[in-house]
Amino acid sequence: MGKRITVVLDEDLLKKLRIIQAKQIKDSASSVSFSKVINETLKKSLKN
Repeated sequence: MGKRITVVLDEDLLKKLRIIQAKQIKDSASSVSFSKVINETLKKSLKN
């Protein structure tokens, strides 16, 4: 389990992340948490 933190997101980033979450929910039979979306997105972008 990860560490709980508070982060303030810009509105445009929040909207993009919510769109990603909605697509994953649509394509999945299980629930998709917002934390999971944030973690997956950060891992992809920091994979350098």
